[in-house]
Amino acid sequence: MDNNNNKNNNVNDSPLVRIHSNAEVLDPQIRALDLEYEDQSLVSPQSLGRKKHSYDEAAHRSLGSGGSDHCSPLLMRNSVAESIKIVVFSAKINLLMPFGPLAIVVDKFSGHHGWVFFLSLLGIVPLAERLGYATEQLACYTGPTVGGLLNATFGNATELIISIYALRNGMTRVVQQSLLGSILSNMLLVLGCAFFAGGLVYSKREQVFNKGAATVNSGLLLMAVMGLLFPAVLHSTHTELHFGKSELALSRFTSCIMLVAYAAYLVFQLKSQQNLYVPVNEVENQNDADLDDDEAPEISKWEAIIWLSILTAWISILSEYLVDAIEGASVKMHVPVAFISVILLPIVGNAAEHAGAVMFAMKDKVDISLGVAIGSSTQISMFGVPFCVVVGWLIGRPMDLNFQLFETASLFITVLVVAFMVQEGTSNYFKGLMLIFCYIIVAASYFVHVDPTSVEDKPSKPSH
Repeated sequence: MDNNNNKNNNVNDSPLVRIHSNAEVLDPQIRALDLEYEDQSLVSPQSLGRKKHSYDEAAHRSLGSGGSDHCSPLLMRNSVAESIKIVVFSAKINLLMPFGPLAIVVDKFSGHHGWVFFLSLLGIVPLAERLGYATEQLACYTGPTVGGLLNATFGNATELIISIYALRNGMTRVVQQSLLGSILSNMLLVLGCAFFAGGLVYSKREQVFNKGAATVNSGLLLMAVMGLLFPAVLHSTHTELHFGKSELALSRFTSCIMLVAYAAYLVFQLKSQQNLYVPVNEVENQNDADLDDDEAPEISKWEAIIWLSILTAWISILSEYLVDAIEGASVKMHVPVAFISVILLPIVGNAAEHAGAVMFAMKDKVDISLGVAIGSSTQISMFGVPFCVVVGWLIGRPMDLNFQLFETASLFITVLVVAFMVQEGTSNYFKGLMLIFCYIIVAASYFVHVDPTSVEDKPSKPSH
């Protein structure tokens, strides 16, 4: 029955037909109203009028919140208020947001680097989590290819923003160590906590995940280790053809190769070999997919884009204060810069991944936890690190892939440990506990590690 004809029909049947046809494509709230009044509408014409009024009101709200181009100013104001409520006030972790502006105030009036660093660190935590949330919301409106590119771009945006500011200030070692720390944190701490939490919930059986995806990611991580190992060995053995130049040229060439390899990996993952990334438990995954189909995005596409821009800009502002306070905080807190860069900074950037991986593991979705933890490490090692080398090349900062032997060795050992842990395709709380213990050993090592090359970066800072 045509909607145009419905307008001319009598009141007893036109609302039912018109409402039912449009409720299928608008909002779940409208379906609820349809079911709520269905029995009454068969009896009473007055109830049909109430139903029609409720339907029109719900449809009006749905169109307003969906970012329609024809929204009235009143609806746009309501939409903005609802969007702020959803993004800013829905998560408890957002209680840390005021620490960001407080860090700026402390820097302006006291200049105490220790407090500025600590407050900036706390202020960035909820922003990193909300950035991941906005990325997920935007990915709901895109296909899998664009969604994968969004995750690659914004999944580790916090680390990349901090790294670019540090690189601009000439703090090359901070950039190298913070990116390295993100890889170590994701592979040992995040994955270890996910395995441990999931293993405790399902202690009577081992959790199973797809070995194929884990193997591909482990191979990419070993390729990244190779890219970092050769410049470090070349520098340590003093076998460069042109001292000081060959190492940098090799790093830039290798970085370009790694970026091409990561692009090929995205195509492989999203186009060619989608079946490789299907979780092992097909039946359970199908049920989960049915549940996921019922979950609609909470904000519109343009709202997600606007929030991504706002959060990225705010993270950039706080990152500048954070980077400027690193050296002063190291002196005030009597903590090595290497420990701050490798351990403290990555924990902030990985806060969202950490919580998400643990949550999925406790719901027996270990494949997703593995993708969050190891996938994020792959993004940083194959995209983040070479991207920073190329950015340094463009802005005149000679960043290379020589992470020094101590850092490269810690990465190499970590990749080997994780590769052995995931080769069987099963996880339990003991494996998680071992990974957490490995991370504690790494953290203790960097707490007593003095990096003499970090001092060399200071003279290269640009004058403001």
